[in-house]
Amino acid sequence: MQRALGVLVRLLEGWAIALMLSMAALVVGGVFFRYVLKVPLSWYDEFAEFILVWVTFYGGVLAAHRRMHMGMETLVERLPAGGRRWVALLAEGLVLGLHGVIFYYGLVLIAALEFERAVSVPWVRLTWVYSVMPVTAALMMLMSGLEIVRLLGGGRPRPEA
Repeated sequence: MQRALGVLVRLLEGWAIALMLSMAALVVGGVFFRYVLKVPLSWYDEFAEFILVWVTFYGGVLAAHRRMHMGMETLVERLPAGGRRWVALLAEGLVLGLHGVIFYYGLVLIAALEFERAVSVPWVRLTWVYSVMPVTAALMMLMSGLEIVRLLGGGRPRPEA
């Protein structure tokens, strides 16, 4: 299981890097066309926004895996060891529930946008753009589920990075 998780994380890292590089290239290209060639691209800023949303959501999955999201370390560190474990289980359960809601409403949003297209790039369907919500919510639920299983198996809460 750990090996499969490692492969998944490496794939997510590669995807996040590809998204960041494409966003950087897109923005630099947009600036070049606008200020050097004096031919502004009508679509580049909308497309860059879409990529930024994707980077944010997929980066959130990687941050969850690395335990880099905000936490209440000062409060948790003052608890006895057993209390820390229960607080960690409660927190992971709440995160799991939140991402379940995001997953569900992401699917609802995709269904509502079935025939919608991007304004400046009409060949881009908004269902493709907003598919990031249920996909990353499912990945976050996987991360939380694995952490809950680990904690229930007697593992100690992992410290925030």
